[in-house]
Amino acid sequence: MFIANPFSRTCLRSAMSGRGRPRKVPDEASGVSSAKNTGSTPKKSFRAEDHKVKKAGDDIPRHVEKRTDAQVTRPKHDSRTKKDATTRPSKYDDTRANEQTGKSARSAVEEDDHKSSTKGLDHGDGNPDKILHATLQKLRIKKQERSESTKCVNEIEDQIIDYIKKSLDWCKEIRVLKTGSHYENVKICEPDEFDVMLTIPVERVDVHNFGEDGAFYSVAMKRHTQKHPLDRFLNEDKTIKANEMLQEFRDKVKERKRKGCPAVTLVVNLNGKTISLDFVLGLEVHKSSWPSFTANGFRIEGWLGKKVKNELKRKPFYLVPKYEGRGNAEYNGVVAKDTWRISFSHVEKDIIKNHGASKTCCERGAAGCCRKQCLKLLKYLLLRLKEENPKEVSKFCSYHAKTTLLHACTARPTDSEWKTGQLSHCFQLLLQDFENHLRSQNIPNFFIPSHNLLNSAGLDKKSCEFLAKSTEYQRNNGFPLFR
Repeated sequence: MFIANPFSRTCLRSAMSGRGRPRKVPDEASGVSSAKNTGSTPKKSFRAEDHKVKKAGDDIPRHVEKRTDAQVTRPKHDSRTKKDATTRPSKYDDTRANEQTGKSARSAVEEDDHKSSTKGLDHGDGNPDKILHATLQKLRIKKQERSESTKCVNEIEDQIIDYIKKSLDWCKEIRVLKTGSHYENVKICEPDEFDVMLTIPVERVDVHNFGEDGAFYSVAMKRHTQKHPLDRFLNEDKTIKANEMLQEFRDKVKERKRKGCPAVTLVVNLNGKTISLDFVLGLEVHKSSWPSFTANGFRIEGWLGKKVKNELKRKPFYLVPKYEGRGNAEYNGVVAKDTWRISFSHVEKDIIKNHGASKTCCERGAAGCCRKQCLKLLKYLLLRLKEENPKEVSKFCSYHAKTTLLHACTARPTDSEWKTGQLSHCFQLLLQDFENHLRSQNIPNFFIPSHNLLNSAGLDKKSCEFLAKSTEYQRNNGFPLFR
């Protein structure tokens, strides 16, 4: 419909459909940087049991034949033995006495389970550090797969953008901003998700907060004498109709999208594998300063330095058409469906890629750290827990893990606190941070502390406590889900 010959190139010969669908681990989801809804149901991903890790230096196969329950003998649980917290955390007894009572029986059961489910896998015989390193090897993406996926996505992206520029007069000055885990080099398992923000630069605008948490805003054009491409989307009070802009944008990309989600998702089949390409419409706002709600956030001066912080704060910020709750709800005369969510995904990409207190951190020939490795492991643990407990954990997303890491980096800012050789210790600390956030039911937005990401995702105390206990169990028992 919108491209005369959309499958002219090699990767485009594969079937491609535009549709909105839930994200596997919405990345960058309902946090400030992500354009996806955190409340979505995750896609199935790879189970740890489906992978067999060979000895160091060998290739790591992506899939192995699954064993049925008949092929794997499961040890019988003693009646006194507590069940795995990842499936029934509500039956936990947190007292030390009860923990000691079931300790020996539980250890025996887990040892038998480990021998059965990890036959042929080299996980270091229970050594936590070796287990984590073996897991990281399993999560690595092969260069050829990354290259093929990137090439295919770039070709599709070029055609879509070219068509939009020709079809929509208000998109002629559109710019491309690539964000998300793939471009931050923290993607795990498969190169199957790509995020691209298509931004429209706007100057001379008034930005007013919508609500009290500082994450959502209305945007009004200031008085201008010359005709502006966005004039067609203005209300009488000059506020921009976010909903109408998004509607016209998605119509041109020909997709079906989920209500309230700013992303336009294209699904591509490449060599039998599914790749999702999310296009997000955004406004690039050039102002002398960031909104006042960011005043107490983004505390990186003790980690990356004041100079880096000042340079990053001189960059523009972005607004994506996204609202929470009822679309017709009003605040100061503005309806929710015409509001925008603020995004600092470009800044997040910069600090994740250049994450060291030392400028040479993790560069070739220089000392490295384990910040990114810890983030990958936390994302994978969350993914596995979501697979095991979709009902209780479905609303959590990888952006919650990413924000936890950013806060941890400011709390432990030196590179020596993230030494590569201390991976197990560093990951344990990060998990404790995550558990503390969950138990307090608050993961503050890294840039806007008044914005609680857990509240924004609609997560209640029961869900947070469930994930906290499940994470704690994995941490204290050698990560059974990694074996």
